Amino acid sequence: MTFDFDGGVAVVTGAAAGIGRAVARRLGRAGARVVGVDLNEPRDLGDEDAGIRWQRLDLRDGVAVEAFVDGLVATEGRIDFLVNNAGITRDHALWKMEDGDWDAVLDVNLSGAFRMLRAVARPMRAAGNGSIVQIASINGLRGKFGQANYSASKAGVIALTRTAARELGPRGIRVNAVAPGMIETAMTKELPAAIRQRAIDETCLGRLAEPDVIADAVLFLLSAAARHITGTVLPVDGGQLV
Repeated sequence: MTFDFDGGVAVVTGAAAGIGRAVARRLGRAGARVVGVDLNEPRDLGDEDAGIRWQRLDLRDGVAVEAFVDGLVATEGRIDFLVNNAGITRDHALWKMEDGDWDAVLDVNLSGAFRMLRAVARPMRAAGNGSIVQIASINGLRGKFGQANYSASKAGVIALTRTAARELGPRGIRVNAVAPGMIETAMTKELPAAIRQRAIDETCLGRLAEPDVIADAVLFLLSAAARHITGTVLPVDGGQLV
């Protein structure tokens, strides 16, 4: 399947690596004018990143998020697509988890998504259209040992997605979520071999996905092919939840 986002303005958070990088690149190849948001620009920019504009932004700063969105609308005239992908982990069993570990993950993964969604909703409501995809996780659907903070944040993203779909749908704005299983990223490749193998054993397909597999699902939900889909959570996990 090929997608045409020619001329559309897209914001992708957490775009410097992993899933966010794959999504930003795919949107750019499909013709979108992409703004990649992250704390820092990637150091390994190449031909695949041509056309992506980079914006350093801390999603924990609501004032800065609002200023970024206002500035982008002032220069581009609109925002058509948002992919809320930014996320961090601070894994510990809950009896070992410090308040700071809990607060940091919730502030970036859930509150950061809320701040960007709130800011982007305003120009999208004024325009009467828009498409938003939020990156959740299968661990927000099932829970995961050692990830009380991360699982709670992603469960919150799912609830936020469904609520936003109801609130924004009357203005022509669709809001969906993708819930990846374990993905082959730089972060997961550093996990102990036993943890990676356990995730592989959970799948029906016997393998983990690359970030481009998640990007395919995101672009589908953003596109007109999914024009009557909103409020859904699409697991892309090779069958880990089965």
